[in-house]
Amino acid sequence: MAFALRKAMVTTEDQPLNQTDDTGAARSVEQLESRLTIHDFMKMQELFLSSELNENVGITREEFMEKMSVVVRQGTKEEYGDLFDKIDLARDGFIDWDKLTSFVLLELYEREERTKLSVIPQWKDLRLIPPIHKDTVENITFLKNLNVYLTVSRGGLLGIWGESLTLQRTLQITAEAVKPKDLWVTSLVALPNVNKVAVAFTSKEIYFAELNSKQGFSCQYRLQGLEGTVICMNYWYNPHDGNEAILTLGDVWGQVQAIAFNTALISLFERPSNSHEDENVTMTVNWQELVSGYHSCCYVLRHRLHDKEWVRQVAYSSSLDVFISVTTSSTNTLVLAWREKLSSDLTMTTFHVTQGVNAFDFHPKLNLIATAGINRRVCLWNPYVTSKSAGVLEGHSDSVIAVQFITERKLLCSFAKDKVLRIWDIQHQLCIQRIAGSFPKSLEFHSLLYFDEPRGRLFISFNNQLTLLEMEPDTGKSRVSSHRKAVTCILYNSVFKQVITSDMGSTVIFWLIDTGQKIKEFARCHGNAEISAMALDGCETRLFTGSTDGTVKIWDFNGHCHHQLNAGRDRAVEISQILILSRTILVLGWDRMITVFCLSSLTQSFVQPSDWKGGVQHQDDILCAAFLPPQTLVTGSSGGEIVVWNNSTENASMKLHLNPGKHLQSRSDSQQKGSSTDRLSSRRHTLSAACYSLSGTENCSAVTRLFFLEARKNMSITGGAQLVSCGAAGNVGFWNIQKGQLLGEFEAHGGVGPIIMTIDKSSQYLITGDLAGWVKIWNIENYCLSSGENMVTTEPPPLLRSFQPHDACVTYLETCTRNTCLFILSSSTDCRVVLSDISGLPLGTFGQEGHWRIGSDVPPFPRGETKDQTEEENDIKENSSVPSVEEETPPNLVEHAVPVTEDKEDLAYTVNIWDNTILGKKYKEKHTQKGRKYIIFNKAAGVKPTVVFRSLNIEALKETTEMKFEFLLHPDKYFGEKSVEKRSEDLKLPTLSATLKAPFNEKNLFPKEILDHEKKSRQLWEDMSNEGRIKNGRKPGKRKGK
Repeated sequence: MAFALRKAMVTTEDQPLNQTDDTGAARSVEQLESRLTIHDFMKMQELFLSSELNENVGITREEFMEKMSVVVRQGTKEEYGDLFDKIDLARDGFIDWDKLTSFVLLELYEREERTKLSVIPQWKDLRLIPPIHKDTVENITFLKNLNVYLTVSRGGLLGIWGESLTLQRTLQITAEAVKPKDLWVTSLVALPNVNKVAVAFTSKEIYFAELNSKQGFSCQYRLQGLEGTVICMNYWYNPHDGNEAILTLGDVWGQVQAIAFNTALISLFERPSNSHEDENVTMTVNWQELVSGYHSCCYVLRHRLHDKEWVRQVAYSSSLDVFISVTTSSTNTLVLAWREKLSSDLTMTTFHVTQGVNAFDFHPKLNLIATAGINRRVCLWNPYVTSKSAGVLEGHSDSVIAVQFITERKLLCSFAKDKVLRIWDIQHQLCIQRIAGSFPKSLEFHSLLYFDEPRGRLFISFNNQLTLLEMEPDTGKSRVSSHRKAVTCILYNSVFKQVITSDMGSTVIFWLIDTGQKIKEFARCHGNAEISAMALDGCETRLFTGSTDGTVKIWDFNGHCHHQLNAGRDRAVEISQILILSRTILVLGWDRMITVFCLSSLTQSFVQPSDWKGGVQHQDDILCAAFLPPQTLVTGSSGGEIVVWNNSTENASMKLHLNPGKHLQSRSDSQQKGSSTDRLSSRRHTLSAACYSLSGTENCSAVTRLFFLEARKNMSITGGAQLVSCGAAGNVGFWNIQKGQLLGEFEAHGGVGPIIMTIDKSSQYLITGDLAGWVKIWNIENYCLSSGENMVTTEPPPLLRSFQPHDACVTYLETCTRNTCLFILSSSTDCRVVLSDISGLPLGTFGQEGHWRIGSDVPPFPRGETKDQTEEENDIKENSSVPSVEEETPPNLVEHAVPVTEDKEDLAYTVNIWDNTILGKKYKEKHTQKGRKYIIFNKAAGVKPTVVFRSLNIEALKETTEMKFEFLLHPDKYFGEKSVEKRSEDLKLPTLSATLKAPFNEKNLFPKEILDHEKKSRQLWEDMSNEGRIKNGRKPGKRKGK
């Protein structure tokens, strides 16, 4: 453990542990563990391993505070006490060296993860652009003035794409002197300042054309008579003076030529006096005319230092005032042609690279040139140092085709012939990302790379196929994400006290429930397939993951896959749920049937399924299931059927049909019909929305979740509800499976589509979540305890709290108990996993920088302090699409946890006067490290106060009778001059205690700091009043003396 700690911190020998560059580091720098260096930890190790301490027991909190403050000599005793509390999560009262190093390694691991997320680009899945070209794509560019992308193929087909990469139109570029079948387009470049494009052909011509919506490709100038075929071009213009521009050309004869324009906005070339001014007429310009200086609006610069080698790429750098060009030759590989002031001469600088290079890119801020070497190396060059490269990036196994800087991030992309894309950190000269395996498969291909940095789009072409890698949008440093993709499942492991989450990217992450720390991550568990279901075995030592690839994998907690279950029988099917029973494993989802695996058959790595004797009983796919020992199994489908099975005989014993709306009329039917298309456009996630068609009609009968009320074991005697279901219509149903009777049904979420739910093990709380990110907590302890005479209860149970922990669809809900206290885990498509207490107050988001600490004195939610919905709240629901606000008595304030809230938007409309005072802010800063008390909401989090006033009915004011006030009739009586003898100190205001209706104890109402401050202020005021009385008494005496 000590060796791992030293290895992890070897690069930060004299640096603080959590020193980062982001703004959130200010808080971390104040913490003790952030200021400790490797030398401080070595001192701590010597103390732990010394003979003075008992190695079997460790060190207590008092000893840790006393000895570490003396040995390390950094930090106070209080800070070491706080550090001890962070390490001693189990509250054992002592820690050892292993616990300390584990804590430090977790801190370092999270630091590395945060650094990766801030530095390494996050890409969306590779996208294939619909092919329109039959020949090889020669160029890709973006035309700013039209906000379109241009692609041109070797055959002359020009594609114009919108900013959203939708094809707008295609144009066929042709030359007059050459037949289309003999014509090749070699290069295309955009001229943004003059709204034109330049196209080079194998006919040694360059066409300057304007893209006109009516005429298409309208050629204005034809430059002919070039000595060699131009195969690469580059265009630059002065952003401050559009008349100044340079077009750089590279040809097959090793020539680098540049046309410098002086009046580009007026005219690129001078028209003869006898020519027509009609722009539709193409003007022919001979190259020799430009070389001889015939055109005064432009002149030519050129050199032939590449000695008849094909010039692969050219560019002009305005910051260096130099022309850059490369070839595949080992001599004069990279040439810099420096412009001389007031002269047309060029000063040459040459670089020699073994085997030559294919391409290059220049970073103006870092002043570096990167070359894509045929020798599989990417070299970094200082333009002023020719003897040696500034850096060599090695890692590619084949010739490098192209390089491209990501300027703002100071990164470099390189793409090789083996179809491997690498992202390099320029400062450390390390490869931080490798992307391979997803590109089109082809043996021989011509490829080019174009990076549109403002939009974060990387285009890579493979012959005529164009691919796109798009960066994930930067959500900002204040935005916290638990996963990179939408979260699908949550599990709680009560043995290891860990939370396990999965996402659509086939990633599984393990978190500590007590602090929210990320401890391990399993990537690509099922390749690129989504993980749609997870489960734990009875001992909670094995993890089962089910994926859309039709397989179920069994993992240990070290990331080793022991078995793979062929649930889909070699088909890619979607698995909705996994049930681990005493002898069998049940896998559900597709084909309306149950797949069985016997635990006794888990002797091989690849396991085949067994047949379910009960056959097919559902009419649609199975979405959910629940099991009640010893043998009761229920399954729910997208068609609304609930089938009750005997797990021992595998036969169906009963069918229940969910018919939402039969017993209660939804108040939002019109809203559901009107917005069904929007809701159904979202993906299934784990919300079981796959059962809805996208045609505009919604299947409201789908059963999305089933749960047994485990605490109600004797309900068969009283006839109460044992099973709870929820579905697509937002309703919740309570069933008695012995009688096959629906006892209660109520609308939990109206007008938002399908919902999901979970129930705690004590069967006291029902938690529901919807597509809008809202979560509701219901008290169902006394709900449907007995059955009526064929009557279905439509009255909802008491609603305890409604809050919005997420901004998007809630995909999974789970409950967990820590220190006899109940907590709620919720996940969403917003890539976040949030931990909340049972009162609906969030403790934090897994993955945030600051950690919470779950204490041992968290109070349960008060049962009696609830309030049913009133008629006014129902009116708000009917007249507004915004969720209602539940008013209720808040639970008692007990300092039980230290939540770190990353998203302050949830508190935007909660006013706390004490926090806005100067004394309150000082008090808060002073006690930040000791703990924070919750701010209890009187309204649902995230609902603006203005929402409540929408339900007010504003009427016209009634006429009032004329009123006569005495102070208007006799103003002298009330507004006369005050008596001189009346002194301000004689006016005594009533005390605070006299104004209260009931006596109270000030010490219990205000903090001690406020009472001390008030006492000092009162004493100071009395002293000043006494001095004032003395001075007022002396002044009249002095006047008499005078």
